[in-house]
Amino acid sequence: MKLPESLSYKLQQRAQQHALRALSSPKNGVDFASNDYLGFATNTQLFSNTHQFLVDQGKMQNGATGSRLLTGNHELYAVSEQAIAHFHQAESALLFNSGYDANVGFFSSVPQKGDIILYDELCHASIRDGIRLSHAKAYKFQHNDIEDLDRLLSHYSASTYNLQPTTFYLVTESVFSMDGDSPNLEELVKLAKQHQAYLVVDEAHALGLLGNKGQGLVQQLQLQDKIFARLVTFGKGMGCHGAAILGSTDLQQYLVNYARSFIYTTGLPPHAVASIYQAYQLLSHSPAEVEKLRENIQFFNQEKLQLGLKPLFVYSKSAIQSAIIPGNQKVKSIAQQLQNNGFDVRAILSPTVPEGQERLRFCLHAYNTHNEIKAVLQLLSQLVFE
Repeated sequence: MKLPESLSYKLQQRAQQHALRALSSPKNGVDFASNDYLGFATNTQLFSNTHQFLVDQGKMQNGATGSRLLTGNHELYAVSEQAIAHFHQAESALLFNSGYDANVGFFSSVPQKGDIILYDELCHASIRDGIRLSHAKAYKFQHNDIEDLDRLLSHYSASTYNLQPTTFYLVTESVFSMDGDSPNLEELVKLAKQHQAYLVVDEAHALGLLGNKGQGLVQQLQLQDKIFARLVTFGKGMGCHGAAILGSTDLQQYLVNYARSFIYTTGLPPHAVASIYQAYQLLSHSPAEVEKLRENIQFFNQEKLQLGLKPLFVYSKSAIQSAIIPGNQKVKSIAQQLQNNGFDVRAILSPTVPEGQERLRFCLHAYNTHNEIKAVLQLLSQLVFE
């Protein structure tokens, strides 16, 4: 059966904009594309540890069998959530099936009608989608702009239509997924305290990178007791799947009762939860990979400076390094040439990023070598400046 004409037209528009998405087979070449920052996704020790842990626990089971509120809350959940909360110095951790599910569940259920959400304009799509499902009003502030956020807080705090005190939620990410930069969390904490607001931080791309053992930016700055809620996801630095919301035990209880993406979905199978638990064990006892990643980030930044590439890149000290090359067709062409020469670098196109902000997104890993980093940047320099 044919698509409705309106849908066919939208696909034609995407094709004309050189922005039509399609699934493709994994690309060969040096990995500068995946979110597997520490190499945990292909770590054979983690694979073996997970299998043995399941055997030791007597969990030879393929599926969860139901939602966690029915039959799916197997014993590994309690063990893993306790370990995650301890690692992140939080009162509690609640596991969700994915980072998307966690953000949608949180933002659709926690902010109430009459509340106001102020979120960074570059926050992830999952945060935005959760906000759309909320009954609260939401306004974006300019990216990493404390003054703009303060202005909005002052404006809406003083609005005459507020018949009762308004609850504010301030939302940001510790490492932004497309730019790789970070907010001034210490100033955000001060601002939240000043306005009695609740600060929510998505740490998806900081876990495994920031902090002395990869705990994230919040703990690196020792702000864990001043954040209302943190989101950590496991499909990136932890090399597995799922996510957790960190916060108080009261918040955990509230989410169990009201977060629809938690309540109405089959739980993660035992193997997925065991993988999360063992990934945390590996991170806790093997911080060497975190240090290797940091060294590679420093080397990448030094090389792009020496090659005159720094003006192309968004300022970042994280594993995400984005070179702005405007135009879908142009950035796709350069990405293809890099791939043809053995480097898996992906183009990020509009409308994923704003028009004119199309980019090559380099993801750095603990397992990238200095020679690989040097070679890919030298080739980029030739392609851009030829």
